[in-house]
Amino acid sequence: MGSVFVQSAVILLREGLEALLVLAALAAYLIKADARDRLPALYTGAVLAVVASLGAAWVFQVFNNGAHSDLFEAFVILAAAALMLYVSGWLLLRQDPRAWQRYLREKADAAIAQRTGLAVGLLAFLAVFREGAETVLFVYALAKTSGGFGLELIAGLAAAAVGLAVLFFVINSVAKRIPLRPLFIVTSAFLFLMAIKMIGDAMQEFQEQQIFSYTPLNSGGVLEALGLNPTVEAVGAQLAVIVLAVLTCVVLSRRSQQEKIQGA
Repeated sequence: MGSVFVQSAVILLREGLEALLVLAALAAYLIKADARDRLPALYTGAVLAVVASLGAAWVFQVFNNGAHSDLFEAFVILAAAALMLYVSGWLLLRQDPRAWQRYLREKADAAIAQRTGLAVGLLAFLAVFREGAETVLFVYALAKTSGGFGLELIAGLAAAAVGLAVLFFVINSVAKRIPLRPLFIVTSAFLFLMAIKMIGDAMQEFQEQQIFSYTPLNSGGVLEALGLNPTVEAVGAQLAVIVLAVLTCVVLSRRSQQEKIQGA
């Protein structure tokens, strides 16, 4: 089992699991709020979002299956890395179960306030399609950095799909409450590391086009063994992003603590 299998499986599992958690939480909240009549709209919106995600994947592949373009691939990889960094931070900020429940409650209350089930269906659609769109971009970027849609990548996606099908029944019938804190922290860290690696991959594409200089970095073969770009430019960009991410987390953490103190 190679790293590409693991990466593709984790991408789909992470995105799909978040969507399942959102749907399960929203369904439980609708039942608690005596709004069972909105459940069909909730699940309809989710199914339509899955169909739309598959359609987006097909369109993305069709329109980008022509001539090879290093620049286009570099920008796609950078976009995926930026989105991974955003999702990583989003998960880290909501690793507190209370923050997660508050976020969902606000969304559900706004949807229930509508007189029809359209708002609930739209909420489910956007929640699931957001994950689906992210999956399309992440998988495409992974394919471009690992040599295409090979057997490992496809096998990872297939294994993750089976796992999500099992999790759907588990979440809805057995485990209504999954420990969110460790799940969010681990997946946040994994996405952050993948984003850092993809930044190096994008820099390599730019270097091949001679947009950025290429200064080899003597790492004793460590960076090469990890599949990283062993150049001063790539490592510099990665370190800059890491420092910026740490500073952002510190600022947001302090702001969150101040809000808790003021609200107490």
